[in-house]
Amino acid sequence: MNETAKTFDYIVQARRSVRIYNQEDVFDGDAVQRSLERAVLAPNSSNMQLWEFYRITDAAKRKKIAQFCMNQNAAKTARELVVVVVRKDKWRNRAKFMYNYHKNRIGDKPKTGYTKRDKRNLYYFGRLMPMYYFSDWLGLWGWVRKCIVFIASFWRPVVWQVSNADLRVVCHKSAALAAQTFMLSMQAEGYDTCPMEGFDSWRVKRYLNLPFSAEINMIIACGKAAPGGIYNERIRVPSGEVIFNL
Repeated sequence: MNETAKTFDYIVQARRSVRIYNQEDVFDGDAVQRSLERAVLAPNSSNMQLWEFYRITDAAKRKKIAQFCMNQNAAKTARELVVVVVRKDKWRNRAKFMYNYHKNRIGDKPKTGYTKRDKRNLYYFGRLMPMYYFSDWLGLWGWVRKCIVFIASFWRPVVWQVSNADLRVVCHKSAALAAQTFMLSMQAEGYDTCPMEGFDSWRVKRYLNLPFSAEINMIIACGKAAPGGIYNERIRVPSGEVIFNL
């Protein structure tokens, strides 16, 4: 194991879900910003980046969010809270951003000079992503996608996860990857975190003035662990029950 791997192993081993935070230690808010800047580098589906991150730094606002988190100790004692939000509704803006990026990268090159990758990128974000993410109130287009995939599956491997429900899962997976990157970064910065799923999502959304279509992925408490902040020893099932070599 090289030194970089040893450092990373230390960070992963040290990261724990801390439920009580020290109120006396100095807290560096810049560490949160740096960690969020690293979080947005996380891998995500089709590089659509359908996420947002809200830092709750004001004491009164933290107290309000803590109430929506069922007054969990992690939320009540956190020095800062980060709300991870899924914004599937922003797919048009993100697809357009990516399309324009590739269009500008290609420049004024005539279409006859486009490489296969150029054509694929423009088609992917100009045509495929809109077809993939578009949805109607009745969900009919999702069924159309399902039918297209079913027919195509007779000739080649296909991606079956194309319904509106499937796309919600895809977006939440991407947001969770960013959240984990954030938490590992905070650990590297010398701070502890706790991802929380127990909260009133509707009240949090209204408080943050988020649209109906936005979804809260998780809320992350940040700070330095206080004595007793880690409730239990780490418990994992044996690796042989979850890791398989084929």
